Amino acid sequence: MPPDRHSASPFELPDLDRLDLARLRRRRGEKWQTYPPDVLPAWVAEMDFPLAGPIRRVVEEALAADDLGYPVNPRPQDLPTVFAARMAERFGWRIDPQRVEVLTDVVQGIYVALDRFTAAGEGVVVQTPVYPPFLHAVRETGRRLVENPLVEGAARFEMDLDGLRAAIDPATRVLLLCNPQNPTGRVFERRELEALAELALRHEWVVVADEIHADLVYPGAERHVPFATLAPAVEARTITLTSATKAFNIPGLRCALAHFGSAELLRRFRSLPRHVRGGVGSLGLAATAAAWGESQPWLDHVLGYLDGNRAFVAEFVAASLPGVGHRPPEASYLAWLDCRSLGLGASPQRFFLEHARVALSAGEAFGRPGQGFVRLNFGTSRALLGEILERMAKALRERPA
Repeated sequence: MPPDRHSASPFELPDLDRLDLARLRRRRGEKWQTYPPDVLPAWVAEMDFPLAGPIRRVVEEALAADDLGYPVNPRPQDLPTVFAARMAERFGWRIDPQRVEVLTDVVQGIYVALDRFTAAGEGVVVQTPVYPPFLHAVRETGRRLVENPLVEGAARFEMDLDGLRAAIDPATRVLLLCNPQNPTGRVFERRELEALAELALRHEWVVVADEIHADLVYPGAERHVPFATLAPAVEARTITLTSATKAFNIPGLRCALAHFGSAELLRRFRSLPRHVRGGVGSLGLAATAAAWGESQPWLDHVLGYLDGNRAFVAEFVAASLPGVGHRPPEASYLAWLDCRSLGLGASPQRFFLEHARVALSAGEAFGRPGQGFVRLNFGTSRALLGEILERMAKALRERPA
């Protein structure tokens, strides 16, 4: 059988311009199967690119050996050690692998943290607009949302610390932090994080930091600063959640990690029996190790292409989507588009789905400040991205006056 032209050896980089739409439509995940075939999906945060060669290799080796048995318990070695090495190399953050827990995904870590570190009715700070599971977790665990909306600055979204001081009360227990931020793409600078950390220390909050987009920061933005690195006292109150799934495009393999800044945080988190959370599959463990340990050249290649897509979106919006507001993201492959001035009704997402046959993420799902926005995923080929944007522009041009 001839080799699949879409496969890549560990030493080859894929041609990101050459994506086959028919092949993409054969994928079985929710991105490509949620909507009818005439809809172009640009919603859930999953890229369309081929896998990194090292990841493909370890999956193919497992299949060749019929190796889908129970994985070896990864704690406290193997993957936590790979993770520790990557944090030291990428961010100068030296951690103890013994304080790392392997999870099925970052969202699981959020739910478990709220269950273990808060009681029903206690307050959880969430800075909106934000990744919808933050809001779901607060509601579904019976905690109280302490909403602290980001404010729109001249060039980017910013934290409103004065608003946060006014919103909290003595029963506020946890800060859920998303950095780099989804959906706005902000990479919060050290000075911003230090001001937030001062509040966390003063009020004795546990900080749950979702840093899953840390590997997707563009040139020109300040390098990602792990919240736990700000000071030893801050680290002692911080649970850092991350995964290779966003940057290396393997979300279906269900593997994430949590780092605990103190033994006490880890003890309380583990007080929920591990089997309540379920296990992690062997392919997820192997693919994550291959991603962090061997696949950086692939990620550098992809990030350069995404940076071009980021510029393409900004140029297209400015030239062909009049009335749409856009601040290019500093990280991620997600564009946060402000459609409030277009008069598209309560849900611009529904307008573009019905009239452009483009599936975007609905802004209202990200909290009240997201109303009138849509989130566009530009993690695809330039040709498909152009078709998505052209469909949106055509729908706006042809709508009734």
